[in-house]
Amino acid sequence: MNKEQQRDIVKLQREELIKELEVLFLKAFERLTSLSLNEGTLARLTQLILNSREAAIAILKTEI
Repeated sequence: MNKEQQRDIVKLQREELIKELEVLFLKAFERLTSLSLNEGTLARLTQLILNSREAAIAILKTEI
């Protein structure tokens, strides 16, 4: 397998992982609506999830 083929495989894997992460984080956000948390706690948790999502996906996108 040449380097170009290897790069293509890695790129596809990274793209697939990004899609899987998007689904995972969407499910996490959907769960938030069912929690009995006060506004402040819910806002902090939401921000943590957003930050985690952005960090995880941004790293994967830097090489694509």
